Amino acid sequence: MTLIGMALASAVKDEARRLGFDAVAIGPATPPSHGAAFERWLDGGNAGSMDYLERTRGERLDPSRLLPGVRAVVAVALSYNVRESAKSLRDSVTSLRESASGRDERPAAAGGMRVARYAAGVDYHDVIRPRLQALARFIESVAGPGVRSRAAVDTSAVLERDLAARAGLGWFGKNTNLLTPSLGSWFFIGIVLTTAEPAFDDEIADRCGTCTACLDACPTAAFTAPYALDARRCISYLTIEHRGEVDEALRPLIGEWGFGCDVCQDVCPWNRRAAIATEPAFAPANAPEPETLLALDEAAFRERFRRTALWRARRSGLLRNAAIVLGNRGDAAATPALRAALADDDPVVRDAAAWAVSRLDAASS
Repeated sequence: MTLIGMALASAVKDEARRLGFDAVAIGPATPPSHGAAFERWLDGGNAGSMDYLERTRGERLDPSRLLPGVRAVVAVALSYNVRESAKSLRDSVTSLRESASGRDERPAAAGGMRVARYAAGVDYHDVIRPRLQALARFIESVAGPGVRSRAAVDTSAVLERDLAARAGLGWFGKNTNLLTPSLGSWFFIGIVLTTAEPAFDDEIADRCGTCTACLDACPTAAFTAPYALDARRCISYLTIEHRGEVDEALRPLIGEWGFGCDVCQDVCPWNRRAAIATEPAFAPANAPEPETLLALDEAAFRERFRRTALWRARRSGLLRNAAIVLGNRGDAAATPALRAALADDDPVVRDAAAWAVSRLDAASS
């Protein structure tokens, strides 16, 4: 570690915080520590239909393929912990557990379906990417001639969590999310790859101990072991990344989740003390009512969701999810909207609507 490297690291961290990031750490840009585990995970089919992970396997295992000559990773965190109070989190987790076990005898919920906290505001890419690009330009300006940098959010072929953990931004939780003492897991990760040579930070040791709250709470039993997730059973995958029909055995377990899932984060003890986010762009605005969603055509869907993370599910996925939520609610008042969706142009939407109608009919007979 040189004085020049220490000074550069200090300057980069100061700039990252000035740009609004909540935490920053710097580490080596060598192949990821968990690369072999990632390959086993892919080879085991755990990625489901996320074929892009296989197509970019090589790049994810070697950052130098994205930026030749890369020496360092600057990992930043931006909190999105803006949504619910601790009490409402506990109540929502209790509700999900009771619903999944068939013990929930309370009246059906109404209003907007549940959306993962990270997607409640504007599209996070629009918030993070410009700041990361500004940080990359800053590094190039202060590190000397010939230095090159590249910003990466989660749309680049980078194993962000692995590189961020090795940089000392946090540690891998048993639910495979990155955790920090101050932010819990309620934060986005941004990465800047650079050929500069700032001083590195120390890694943070695993602090999950014997806790298994996240593993025990998962409604679909998506964790095959601590630190091992089968995406094919994960509600976040099913409601966002998965295209087509959802396995009927898993539909009741999705509950009220219309986009993503926060259950394994809601129950994490580290999230009880997580700092509250200050970024106004992440203030919750997206809790769409499923009946309203079923009436959206493609143009209306684009108009409403094109600047939000919900765009990722596409119209087909989001309307499919809305129908499943209505089927799980068991409220007969949703029957007209669902019956109208039986004539939708999309066969995936029609299938989910038919399933929901059959559930409502069975409940009323």
